[in-house]
Amino acid sequence: MPVNKRSKYRGSRTCGAGTHKNRRGGGSRGGRGHSGGCKHHFMRYYAQGVTYGKNGFSPLPRSAESVMDVGVLDMMTASLLQQEMVTQEGDIIAVDMTRLGVDKVLGGGKVLHKLHISAHSFSALAREKIEAAGGKAEII
Repeated sequence: MPVNKRSKYRGSRTCGAGTHKNRRGGGSRGGRGHSGGCKHHFMRYYAQGVTYGKNGFSPLPRSAESVMDVGVLDMMTASLLQQEMVTQEGDIIAVDMTRLGVDKVLGGGKVLHKLHISAHSFSALAREKIEAAGGKAEII
């Protein structure tokens, strides 16, 4: 039959710890603090995720430059025209990338429309694709 430890040890001086000197100091628990983390308490600290030493490196922060592929922009032109975020002059669609929150235009994808794009910077492939489709890449 199970026994409640609280009532079992009530009135006992040491509660099953042997003599009164046995639980003194840090030696009874294997040292104070994080001691033994690489030795006798390794599995305990490994399970908790506590590690010692250094590992790997801290990379430099990447630039916060927002980019967009010219092919994605070409596919978005119909919806951007409906939202009046871009303007159309004849068959040329004028796009101000700063209005879209984009700093740099990259060269991924296909360009099917004549685009007049103004942005802070362009990749060489993006500039080539825009001009091959009859558009213009203008740096602000």
